[in-house]
Amino acid sequence: MGLNTLDLVVIGFYLAGVTVFGLRFRSGQRTLKGYFLADNAIPWWAISLSIVAAETSTLTVISVPGLAYDKDFSFLQLVMGYLIGRVVVSFVLIPQYFRGELVTAYQLMERRFGQRLRTLTAGVFLVTRAAAEGVRVFAVAIVVRVALGGLLAGVSDFERDLVAIAVVTVLTLLYTLKGGLKAAIWTDVMQQTVYVAGTIVGLVTILHLVPGGWAAVREMAGQAGKFRVLDFTFNWTTKYTLWSGLIGGAFLTTASHGTDQLIVQRLLAARSEGQAKAALLSSGVVVFFQFSLFLTIGAMLFVFYRMFPPAVAFTRTDTIFPVFIVSHMPHGVSGLLIAAILAAAMSNLSAALNSLSSTSIVDFYMRLRPLSSEMHRIWLSRVAMVVWALVLFGLALVARNGGRVIEVGLTIASVAYGGMLGVFLLGVLTRRATERGAMVGMICGLALNLYLWRFTGVAFTWYVVLGSVVTFAVGYAASLPMREKPLNALQARDGNARA
Repeated sequence: MGLNTLDLVVIGFYLAGVTVFGLRFRSGQRTLKGYFLADNAIPWWAISLSIVAAETSTLTVISVPGLAYDKDFSFLQLVMGYLIGRVVVSFVLIPQYFRGELVTAYQLMERRFGQRLRTLTAGVFLVTRAAAEGVRVFAVAIVVRVALGGLLAGVSDFERDLVAIAVVTVLTLLYTLKGGLKAAIWTDVMQQTVYVAGTIVGLVTILHLVPGGWAAVREMAGQAGKFRVLDFTFNWTTKYTLWSGLIGGAFLTTASHGTDQLIVQRLLAARSEGQAKAALLSSGVVVFFQFSLFLTIGAMLFVFYRMFPPAVAFTRTDTIFPVFIVSHMPHGVSGLLIAAILAAAMSNLSAALNSLSSTSIVDFYMRLRPLSSEMHRIWLSRVAMVVWALVLFGLALVARNGGRVIEVGLTIASVAYGGMLGVFLLGVLTRRATERGAMVGMICGLALNLYLWRFTGVAFTWYVVLGSVVTFAVGYAASLPMREKPLNALQARDGNARA
């Protein structure tokens, strides 16, 4: 059927509307903390929805239904681990972040260890976040390629991807550049509402298109094993089992929500430590509902295409949901759903630009130019945001040759998260670990995960577990023969408090 003028108008109005909405928050911030932490004036529920929007991205909306279509609901085992990880972050790491005036997660590393480890952790974040984000931004091109394929028949795939990525990047950059984190969070709230509502509309529409409705879906999908959640087998190569889900998911979320500036920046913007915890824990409930919704859509699409086989077999599961939207949804509704998917992309990209810019300025520039004025720092933060937007644009084009986008993105992030989580736990849970020992441990953890990724069949769900355990063990052991004195009185007090 394809998109028509009504669908394009809906998409155009949405893109224009969200950009204008974000620009409402462009009132000039006078301090860097105001620009990157929204003056700590955001309520917990808005931060909660923003956390969900920031970690969702387009690849979640289009790739998770493909997982259920191709396999089953076993991905939910990983989401169960996400809930456990949020509890750990709430009681182990959030209290550390609210001791002092922090803007980035990596300032905690300097307070505990020293500048060298702060530089190492911030640098690893910049590299891996940019790489993972490039994959997520590319997911936009998959959607636009499917949605506008009929209208752009004479345009090459590369040119189509180029335009799609450029449009979303520029529009997101406009409001993020002007309003900082405040614009990003409130726009996230709106876009989270849009893409969840749009997905629910899609679910209801599929039910109407399947003869027999939910009863038929339940019977056919149930017989095919699509609703299977738990897999009790234990091995290192299967991505989604109960053990890799609960353990690996808990470690992954503890790392992503406790050491990654993308999420930590939102927690630091809360009005208090208690509100930060409320935001993080409640976001877990929303995430579980959201993934369940996307997986249900995948099972329903499996039934639909068994009843009405596609004219051309799908070459990648990431395209199944977008193809269905364009081919079978009523006009207007299909435009709304494409707009909803773009909403997820813009939310995640906005979060990435904020976190990359804040880390670049706070963890690197301000240490070189500590006497620069606040206004100059804000101006330079916007320059950094533009630079990172160009970097992500280029990396998204490179990511065109990747595999299933959600697993590629999670794999890249997991390689670095093991070492990051290990050194953060060394700093928070021990008083004997030294900066040099922690750096040795982190390098070993990163090396292990790179080896697992490139040369073994170990599932990415185990990377953070193995990497953080090795980092912690090696870092602690390496610290014993190279004990250092605390670098300053603040570190000494922290050490005594942990004794």
